[in-house]
Amino acid sequence: MTAERAAFEILTRITRDGAYSNLALKEGLSDVRPNEIGRTTALVYTALEHIDHCDFIIDSYAKGRVHSSIRNVLRLGVAELFFMDAPDHAVCNRAVGLAREIGKAKLTGFVNGVMRSIARDRASGSLPELPQDFIERMRIVSGYPAFLIREYSTKYGEAFTEELLLKKAEGISLRAVYPVGEDKLVSHLDDAGVKYRRSRIVPGAFIAESMNGSVKADELFISGGMTVQSESAMLACRCLDLKKGMNVLDACAAPGGKTAYISDLMERTGSISAWDIHPHRVELIKNTLGRLGVTNAECEVRDASVPDEGLNGRFDAVLCDVPCSGLGGGSKPDSKMRRTKESVDELSELQYKILSTCSEYVRPGGVLVYSTCTISEKENEKVIERFLNGNSAFILDPLDDFLSDDMKERGRSGMLQLFPNVDGTEGFFIARLKRMV
Repeated sequence: MTAERAAFEILTRITRDGAYSNLALKEGLSDVRPNEIGRTTALVYTALEHIDHCDFIIDSYAKGRVHSSIRNVLRLGVAELFFMDAPDHAVCNRAVGLAREIGKAKLTGFVNGVMRSIARDRASGSLPELPQDFIERMRIVSGYPAFLIREYSTKYGEAFTEELLLKKAEGISLRAVYPVGEDKLVSHLDDAGVKYRRSRIVPGAFIAESMNGSVKADELFISGGMTVQSESAMLACRCLDLKKGMNVLDACAAPGGKTAYISDLMERTGSISAWDIHPHRVELIKNTLGRLGVTNAECEVRDASVPDEGLNGRFDAVLCDVPCSGLGGGSKPDSKMRRTKESVDELSELQYKILSTCSEYVRPGGVLVYSTCTISEKENEKVIERFLNGNSAFILDPLDDFLSDDMKERGRSGMLQLFPNVDGTEGFFIARLKRMV
């Protein structure tokens, strides 16, 4: 199967059937030749990342209703033409060939005409102008929903919002796995000729430009001595201020990376309870922990929003990295397609319920860290404010002890919002709450 055909099938499952991109890719790539996997993945993610922009361009040239299959053919072609720096003639020919391959031979002339008109006007600089309205323009070029762009521009201003929406985290964030030290990781990366820099946000983390191939094929990764983990996720774990021998709860733990890092920070001592509501995601946690050699964690299928009085006061530290809208500019571009104001409202209620329930499990003097991979006041600051207004046992505890010098002031309130355009990470929120009584 060609990369274009595979990308079309995967994109169709996502846009027509509502499949999640990571799962659709995993299934769809099984029939792709190994040397085409990278290109197929790039086609799918590029089309998803820029789907609103692609549709704006398509609708400017293809008047009237466009069949859903042909729209996805054109989306892939426009995405490759504009965002993957491919030659115009090759892209147009591939789009025509794909239309024929999926049984739409009668529409190849239409596809050819649309693609060549777009390519011609792009080359001459005469493409249709984007809307003047800031919200609508940014919705098209960023893919973020209008209600969220409005929130950002009101809170941060239009210039900052545009930078925020268009900036993506760069590189691959790596760390050594205990007991492998960072010196061995540095030596390994140097020997492999990998270009990297040290993280300014998290000690012991490294940002690689690329890995000269798949990370999963790297020998240190395979042996469990190195893993991929975002700087923001690592920082959330560090904000627990973990010590050897602690009893820790990771309430929404899948796929297990944070549980493993918690274990590393305690040097494999103490005990960790790792929960997820879905059995198949608990299996992911177990697989992650098994690969990384973590033996001090107990994995359990459990709904973190359902109270269990038998656990009250049991844990020294609790991490609630709650389900969220995922609108922080991370690795799942289809998150932007699925979010509405109503869905964010529903998530906010679930987040508050998880936070309130799991707060009961923290011992007096213990700590709870609440985190999300999104930039959304309703899911972040408002959840914390609502919780504190109804719970006098907790206070916000400053984060500056866990932050680099240039970030300390931002974390003194006990809450920190990371931004792609400021911090070079995905958008991520962290709040540290201390139980006083």
